Amino acid sequence: MVATFKIAVLGAQGVGKSAIVRQFLYNEFSEVCVPTTARRVYLPAVVMNGHVHDLQIMDFPPITAFPVNTLQEWADVCCRGLRSVHAYILVYDICCFDSFEYIKTIRQQILETRVIGTSETPIIIVGNKRDLQRGRVIPRWNVSNLVKKTWKCGYIECSAKYNWHILLLFSELLKSVGCARCKHVHTTIRFQGALRRNRCSIM
Repeated sequence: MVATFKIAVLGAQGVGKSAIVRQFLYNEFSEVCVPTTARRVYLPAVVMNGHVHDLQIMDFPPITAFPVNTLQEWADVCCRGLRSVHAYILVYDICCFDSFEYIKTIRQQILETRVIGTSETPIIIVGNKRDLQRGRVIPRWNVSNLVKKTWKCGYIECSAKYNWHILLLFSELLKSVGCARCKHVHTTIRFQGALRRNRCSIM
């Protein structure tokens, strides 16, 4: 039986959430920023070493607050499925302080309102737009130290524009949700190989 890993991608407007997802799935990037106004669901199947792993990637528009219960979650069409995912990707723009404050708030709300018994749901903090390094507003070491040591979350910086660390992000994510065949030393190498055109199915 193939397990489906549900992933929620959250962040403020313009941080590059959709760009990261599209770069991962289609190896494409657009300079035109089209605001995400509704939840988008992608269902890729990743083949690694002959084994299929189904993903359900949900790209959410900016939300004002994390839903505190199931009733609130399903009352807002933009939040549906948000409380029951297996992992969260919280994206911020390394050149925008407010976008970091946004994910800081959302992370805290996730911890306070998640379904009972799922407090260990992995959260990965992603600093996007690494290609604009000179415009960084918070030193990388400060963010990494806070996220890893205080928040106990994974931390990765990437560039959706140049497809830098995008595969690494999703390989680390699969490891964090307990993908049984993704826990070895050379996970990233195998994962990249799995995404080659002749070995990967996007359904």
